[in-house]
Amino acid sequence: MYDSTTGGTPRSDNGKDIGSRYGDVRGAAPAAAGSAALPAGGAPRAVAVGVRDAVKVHGSGDTAVRALDGVSLDFPADRFTVIMGPSGSGKSTLLHALAGLDTLDAGRVRIGSTELTGLSDAALTRFRRERVGFVFQSFNLLPTMSAEDNILLGLHLAGRRPDRDWFDVVVGALGLASRLRHRPGELSGGQQQRVACARALVGRPQVVFADEPTGSLDSRSGGEVLTFLRDSVRDLGQTVVMVTHDPVAASYADAGVLLADGRVAGRLEEPTVPSVLAALAGAGA
Repeated sequence: MYDSTTGGTPRSDNGKDIGSRYGDVRGAAPAAAGSAALPAGGAPRAVAVGVRDAVKVHGSGDTAVRALDGVSLDFPADRFTVIMGPSGSGKSTLLHALAGLDTLDAGRVRIGSTELTGLSDAALTRFRRERVGFVFQSFNLLPTMSAEDNILLGLHLAGRRPDRDWFDVVVGALGLASRLRHRPGELSGGQQQRVACARALVGRPQVVFADEPTGSLDSRSGGEVLTFLRDSVRDLGQTVVMVTHDPVAASYADAGVLLADGRVAGRLEEPTVPSVLAALAGAGA
């Protein structure tokens, strides 16, 4: 369960963290194929998600807004990357395009070895169900279903059987074992978002996309969710790409990308609250 006295780090009853509790489970999630990304000062990493020359325009004529204006980025596997920027910078538009929730007017998106651009609606829906996890600001839980049924819903829709050992790892890491029979209305906001996190990870996706996942939570619950996302990368081998406007949330990530006016405006390695605030100030946030 979460120990708020240690900054929200997930802990078992005897104080062990995720890695020591469950052993070496890095790599349990599918490895992403593709080219290599080179973090600052590090060895090349496989690319989990790549986008090239992304353009997205909202509206037309004099009222047209160029939400994305030629964005090209690689997001490394096994890393927690945050996308930041002022309101209207295009960060949520980019995340939705990367996740296959929205289409581009021009450009290409690839997850692992799969090119999303040009996939049929049916193929894209199937790919998202099987290879992508989502955590949104609104928990998107079905109120009449138990926490366990909500967690397993995506697998059932995809016609896949859950790996019960992996299910136990995820549920245990999130401290939900005693809440599986509860419906969302019987859970706190933080618990509901942890259910959403479990749903995102239980299928072992190539990438988890998180859009302002702590926007509806208090600081303690938000810290618990962010700690889990961070530790899912470090201890469970997950890849996470998150949009946030919150410098504290961004400081949990391994790296950051800054957008402004639909373009890449900067990058941060090991972001801190001061470095994020300075970068956002420079971008006009």
